[in-house]
Amino acid sequence: MHLLDPKQIAEDLSGWSGGDDFITKVFQFKDFAQAFGFMSEIAVVAEAMNHHPQWYNVYNRVDVTLTTHDAGGLTEKDVTLAKRMEQAAGG
Repeated sequence: MHLLDPKQIAEDLSGWSGGDDFITKVFQFKDFAQAFGFMSEIAVVAEAMNHHPQWYNVYNRVDVTLTTHDAGGLTEKDVTLAKRMEQAAGG
C-alpha cells in the first residue's frame, strides 16, 4: 500500500488534523442517539471495507483517528473512510 502524507490529506478534508501517521477529527452531534447512529452507520461501512477506525464516544461527541496499521501509516483506505464519515455526519 502506498503511504500518504497525513498533514497534506488533512488539508484537503474539512476539519481533520494530520499527525505523523494518522488523521483525526472530532464529530459533534445533537445528542447521544445521533452520535450512536453515526457510529452504527460507519461500523457497517468499516466492516465491509475491513478497515476499522479508532474512535471514542461520550454523549454527543465521537473522536476519530484513522490510520492503516498494517501499512504503517495513512493510506487511501483512510481517506475513503474519512470521506464516508463526512457524508454520514452530513458534512
